[in-house]
Amino acid sequence: MLFKTFRAAVAALLVGLATVAVTTVAVTTTAEAAARKEVAAKLNTAISQARANNLSAARATLSAVEGMSGLTPGDQAAIAQVRQYIAAQGGSGGGSGCAALYLKNDYRGVIATHPKDAQCTQLTAQAYYLTHDFASCTRFIKQNYGDGAGEQILALEMSCAFQSGDNETTRTTLEQLVARTNKPEYWSRLLDTAAGAKGISDHSTLDVYRIKLLTGNITKKDDYLLLAQLALQFGFAAESANVTQKGVDAKLLTDDRSMRLLNLAKQQAAANAANFAKQQATANGDTLVKLGEDMWGQGKYADALKLIQAGIAKGVTDKDNAQIRLGMALLNNGQKEAAIRAFNKVTDPKQQVGAHLWAVYARTH
Repeated sequence: MLFKTFRAAVAALLVGLATVAVTTVAVTTTAEAAARKEVAAKLNTAISQARANNLSAARATLSAVEGMSGLTPGDQAAIAQVRQYIAAQGGSGGGSGCAALYLKNDYRGVIATHPKDAQCTQLTAQAYYLTHDFASCTRFIKQNYGDGAGEQILALEMSCAFQSGDNETTRTTLEQLVARTNKPEYWSRLLDTAAGAKGISDHSTLDVYRIKLLTGNITKKDDYLLLAQLALQFGFAAESANVTQKGVDAKLLTDDRSMRLLNLAKQQAAANAANFAKQQATANGDTLVKLGEDMWGQGKYADALKLIQAGIAKGVTDKDNAQIRLGMALLNNGQKEAAIRAFNKVTDPKQQVGAHLWAVYARTH
């Protein structure tokens, strides 16, 4: 179960995505009601061209809009309406029955048509949203798209699930968006929700922030500091020093506190290096896994894998933690499928958040 930060993070994402608006496009006048400003402006040009009976120009303009990247569900809804308007102006009768109903804002009529083609299926999903029947919207998309939904439909599903209070579907759909697109904005929200998960372990929090760094989602001073401090707390001083230096290079860590942290991490890293051989010689399985994780933080991935495997072979008390560290090392040694299998073996709820995120990261990189 997630804290309120889950819903706050997703709400922020939905605003950023500009999902389907309650007010729909009146294609005979403007496309601005549902689409984003830059999309609406081009669609209005197409409408004006169609009104002037310059249908070839209108179709060309519409085609250019359809080729734009990052189209939202609101954009897609507007595009569908403008497409039908151009068709109607050209004498083709406005397209299929559900599209004609959609153009008349008869959304319940659209829902009652039982769509049999791709366009009507998409319009029906949007119609459920526009009638505020969010639970039916989510159910309809699951039944009709399954694993084949594209980004825009997934964004619509996430919005409907969010509006109906279905946190589980909201989270899993967000994960699908990450897996399908690997876009930083989806990663950012997914990681924010994970950081607020109830009962998450400190080590999993460290993993969340590691993945934030790997996906380019650490852009604030506090994030750099938290990652560096957590790494130092767990004994990974070299990683802490590297993270702090990245913050310094980004001109975000410039105060005296940050400099003290950097110096402390460097001193501790040097001490760890000096004691490494002695520690390795007397280490039990858990310590070998920790030493391997320290090597991972230094970018010495082959050494990390050997140490972690040796630790597991020797016997560990925290098998779930060992599987996560094994997965991390395998992933950085080019063994993606083996890494995912390791992450999926984790059963401890407090550690599953981190393991699951690593598995998602492995599938997208």
